Amino acid sequence: MKVVLFALNSSYSHTNLAIRCLRPPLESGGFDVRVKEGNLRDTDGALLDILAAEGGDIYGFSCYIWNIDATLSLASDLKKLLPRAKTILGGPEVSYDAERFDGLGFIDHIVCGEGEEAMAALCRDLRDGKVPPRVIKSESHGLTEGVLYREGETDRRLFYYESSRGCPYSCAYCLSSATSGVIAKSAEQTLDELYEFERFGGDITVKLVDRTFNFDKKRANAVWRGLLDEKYTKKYHFEICASLLDEESFDLLSRFPSGKVQLEVGLQSVNANTLASCARHIDPESVLTACRRITDMGNVHLHLDLICGLPGDSFDSVGEAFDRAYSACSLLQVGFLKLLCGTALRRDADALGIKYRDRAPYEVLSTPDIGYFELRRLHEISDLLERYRDGGGFGETLAYGVSLSGSPFGFFCGLERHISERDGRPIRKIGQNDAYRLLYSYIASLDGCEIDRLDTLLHADYARSEVRRVAGFKISPAAK
Repeated sequence: MKVVLFALNSSYSHTNLAIRCLRPPLESGGFDVRVKEGNLRDTDGALLDILAAEGGDIYGFSCYIWNIDATLSLASDLKKLLPRAKTILGGPEVSYDAERFDGLGFIDHIVCGEGEEAMAALCRDLRDGKVPPRVIKSESHGLTEGVLYREGETDRRLFYYESSRGCPYSCAYCLSSATSGVIAKSAEQTLDELYEFERFGGDITVKLVDRTFNFDKKRANAVWRGLLDEKYTKKYHFEICASLLDEESFDLLSRFPSGKVQLEVGLQSVNANTLASCARHIDPESVLTACRRITDMGNVHLHLDLICGLPGDSFDSVGEAFDRAYSACSLLQVGFLKLLCGTALRRDADALGIKYRDRAPYEVLSTPDIGYFELRRLHEISDLLERYRDGGGFGETLAYGVSLSGSPFGFFCGLERHISERDGRPIRKIGQNDAYRLLYSYIASLDGCEIDRLDTLLHADYARSEVRRVAGFKISPAAK
């Protein structure tokens, strides 16, 4: 009996770990398992061709906020072509509100929660001619061992690995608030399994999907100590709680070769009332202090996250967080609150006065503290940040402009207004030459700007980053 496991990823560089976790128990049960993936840029027809050509008896779809609509459309079309095949949905987007899919006749079963044991049991029942319930709620809580990638699945440069499941925190916007407890592999097992990635050649990154990798400081330090060994040649990405780092953690991290370790930290907000309303019990100052210390080391890439639209956060308080986080990280990500099914904030949205989109990804439209157009402006500022700071090519010029402004957030707010008035296009639609010109003209308008210095910095940035030098940037002081 053939089982086809399918995931629609958000981009080509991504792969899906969940369907790979389902494969071993299914194969142990005697099923012929095929793992198939696509991405949101693939056409419906091409994806349907791939799935229909498999002629599977059972199709399992991995569902997330970014792919649910496209996945449902694909599953519906597939059912018309293969009406006898069973269609099963799983994943976070269907696990906490399965009832909303009741009217969709092309869906045979939904697996809620962790799927390794539940999916295998469901497929055995279907093979044996039993009639299982439409919705299966999994109670299992386990970790799949080893590296789950196989030959033919290694053409990408980003691989995922899970050393722990669950989170010690219960932040109201996160799906971890819907579960409790953490289970983890030992440091020794984690290092053994990370070493398995050495069989994949090239410059690859292993991203650990653990919610809070360093929830156990002793275990985390043991893994980092092991990875210092030169036999581990890959890059490793960890999501951590910065305030849990101890002196041993800082010492170990400081000893890694530049670029070998990447850290991701969720600051989210510096507003105490906001953090309390989200049941996020962290001290933002301790997080920022730890992040600055890591960033100042110079060898560890640190990605810091903010979330706009949280209850209690205004446009100004987002700006305060932006300013305090800007120099504390290698990359600052300004994201936007999405009210995921199963989270406490979605349950309490009406009481909190939060308005959000009905369709995935359920992004917040407004709150009592921040309006729709303020959030839209923050979207554009987020894009400017990604383009000018994180995208590279503008480093010296941008640093000079921010220094003149005194406030990173104030600088990007002013740049957003300037581009809106001068060009009118979203930054994503502006070409690179025009991006340089607009940055130049904005910084030239700031008090204290030295035009000769700006001209030198911009041409140097351009020469380092672009194929040919740019011309015509010289602006006289009188033209400011």
